[in-house]
Amino acid sequence: MISSLGACALIVLLFVTARVFARKIQPELHDRVVSYLEERFDSRVMLGDLHIEIPKVSPIGLLLRGGRGTIAHVEGHNLLMRYHGSQDAPPLFSVDLFAFDLDLGMLRQPRPHVPHVTLEGMTIALPPKSQNAEKTKSQPSKAKSAASNVVIDAVDISRARLLILPNRTDAQPLDFALESIQLTSAGVGRRLEYQASMTNPRPPGQIRSRGTFGPWNAESPGDTPLEGDYDFSNADLGVFPAIAGRLHSVGHFVGNLSAVRARGEATVPDFRLKSSGNRVPLKAEYDVIVDGMNGNTILQPVHARLQNTEFETSGGIIKHEGARRRAIDLKVTMNSGHIEDLLLLAVRGKPFMSGMIRMDAQISVPPLAGTVKEDLFLAGTFNIARGEFLKDAIQDKIDELSRRGQGRPSDQSVDNVFSSMTGNFRLKDQVLKFTRLSFEVPGAAVGLHGDYQMAQDTLDFHGNLKLQAKVSQTVAGWKHWLAKPLDRFFEKNGAGTFLRIQVVGNTSKPEFGLDHGAQAR
Repeated sequence: MISSLGACALIVLLFVTARVFARKIQPELHDRVVSYLEERFDSRVMLGDLHIEIPKVSPIGLLLRGGRGTIAHVEGHNLLMRYHGSQDAPPLFSVDLFAFDLDLGMLRQPRPHVPHVTLEGMTIALPPKSQNAEKTKSQPSKAKSAASNVVIDAVDISRARLLILPNRTDAQPLDFALESIQLTSAGVGRRLEYQASMTNPRPPGQIRSRGTFGPWNAESPGDTPLEGDYDFSNADLGVFPAIAGRLHSVGHFVGNLSAVRARGEATVPDFRLKSSGNRVPLKAEYDVIVDGMNGNTILQPVHARLQNTEFETSGGIIKHEGARRRAIDLKVTMNSGHIEDLLLLAVRGKPFMSGMIRMDAQISVPPLAGTVKEDLFLAGTFNIARGEFLKDAIQDKIDELSRRGQGRPSDQSVDNVFSSMTGNFRLKDQVLKFTRLSFEVPGAAVGLHGDYQMAQDTLDFHGNLKLQAKVSQTVAGWKHWLAKPLDRFFEKNGAGTFLRIQVVGNTSKPEFGLDHGAQAR
């Protein structure tokens, strides 16, 4: 009798214990989820709700097996994680929905194992580094417990956004739309392999990337390591004020969430300036450092090819202290370019000149308030060799100048002569100013200074002309003898003929003549 009562009591005790064990699973799982997230990401966790679906099983069997073999489905909504509990900034993570399946036996394991997690509607808002440092000093990292030792095999993320918050409260964050991300082999202190697809905000285009991510740096999220390969396709450059074309770029990057170094190549088969509209193929091999916290980009440098012209550029696209927008400061070196490629890009219609060009230039675009063409500043030096004007109206005048300069005014064999040109230039407010412009053809040398008004296509150049021949030798027939007395008046400054000249008009119909106002100036 006593034995039977004892057996019954034992059964009742076992059943009650099993029921208590079953009821404790839900709050325990809730606490484990919250504890894991808080310790893994050094954040305060707020969870809207957590639903746990457990199959209908015997409570006693569940107790005796320690939950092993019983798969629970866990689904949570409206998850917020505030970095170090801060209420002054957007949450580090916010998730509309997360879900995973878990063998309940894992709750008693020192390193619980979750095969797969799905996240929907996730936003990551990385705080500025300065904020990271202040929070870390004021709130030392918590000691890690068993809750942070969860191993997750795979994570699928859809409809995600990455926000990189600026230091200034009045500045806009960098905003990246992440359409889908797949993470695999996640674990304690280990990197994750990832594949991602995202839409770049500006210029708009699709980026596909794969590589490694992590381990997550809870003390400074922006320092979390990141490396991978990417393919940036169909980017529309037309969103910028001055340029247009479709960009395709591939490359490799390494760094962290706040700054990466990228190396690769980019092609724009239809690159053009909106002011001219001419399409010129552009290809570049680049090495750049991108600061994700402020969007600054440093070129290390870039080797580029514009149609048949190669050049190198270095510098940066920087947002200076107090500025609302980024400024562009670049140095361009061109050792052996084709002038017609540059003119095709810059001028409407066909190029008016061919030849080889060497150039060193500084390009600056301040934080834009108006249009790029109004704010663009360009200054430097250039040297053109074997130049030939492609418009007959200009080349005919150059040929005539060479004939007269050589004292062969009627010699039609002097035709399509090559010219050389050197100068110092400065472009600002659509005015191309030459402080020095030296132009030479066989028999003649021209030294000019002046302006080219790009918007109106007007020339206003003044200077001097030196000819090898004397005045009388520049004309034929009876004019030769009539001009003889003038030779001694114009033979000076080491030239057979020295004249003050001007070039006015426009590039389609330039007007060359004597500068009668030279003395007044």
